[in-house]
Amino acid sequence: MSHEEIMKIVDDTVKNGTKEIHIVSSHNPFVTPQWYLEIFKMIKQKYPFLHIKAMTAAEIDYLKRKHALSYEQTIDLMINYGVDSMPGGGAEIFDESIREKICKGKVSSENWLKIHELWHKKGRFSNATMLFGHIEDRSHRIDHILRIRNLQDISLQNKQSDTSAKQGVSLGKNELKCGFNAFIPLVYQRDNNYLKIDGILGSQEILKTIAISRLLLDNIPHIKAYWATSTLNLALIAQEFGADDLDGTIENESIQSSAGAKSKNGQSKSDFIELIQTSGLVPVQRDSLYNEIKIYN
Repeated sequence: MSHEEIMKIVDDTVKNGTKEIHIVSSHNPFVTPQWYLEIFKMIKQKYPFLHIKAMTAAEIDYLKRKHALSYEQTIDLMINYGVDSMPGGGAEIFDESIREKICKGKVSSENWLKIHELWHKKGRFSNATMLFGHIEDRSHRIDHILRIRNLQDISLQNKQSDTSAKQGVSLGKNELKCGFNAFIPLVYQRDNNYLKIDGILGSQEILKTIAISRLLLDNIPHIKAYWATSTLNLALIAQEFGADDLDGTIENESIQSSAGAKSKNGQSKSDFIELIQTSGLVPVQRDSLYNEIKIYN
């Protein structure tokens, strides 16, 4: 899309009350880093209240390899041009033998973690993801989660905010000064890709993975059951298994839906509220940093 096309989408979505713009895709070899930086700047200048979540660690790594920008340079430019937080994409599964088969050529697990550590050192928040339900096994998931936990401890210590983590006390909402705000286990979508997976990951296994994530990650305040990859109904059940977030309504979802998820056109806010209430839970609208905007009693 051109800058003009992107701004038209932003203009339209702001009218609907959107609080966050999530931008990824800078693996394009024909586009310069400045092209991406300029669209961040255009959005922030016109709508300073919008939270811009942009540029995964995989993209930052690609810019280093393609355009010789150091990780530190790219991060500084992102902040200067208006990026507020970093998404967790590109993590997949950290085990390098698995990465060799599912995402060869993408950022290494070591560099993914390094980039997020550098981002946290700037006093910024990011998310962490894990793609599961493909060729990995449970040991790979546990290894992945523990590496996330370890980096969160490091980031908290770097900002002298590690008291809760050291004492083993679960962090409450908005207690972080930087680091991972949320962990997002993403259920692998099987359509339209080259991996031939036998069998579908069952609901019980998905819920177990979310529950174990919550138990192990006592230093990360939020666990997101991303409804776009697990279905809304299962994501609601996951709120009883350690998750506390569904993600947003999403106006245009083009990643998971291209691989078979039924999330292309998002979900209406009224449906969200009704489904949460009928599940016996309280709907809370949040912003990107988990500040509560409105409680629907």
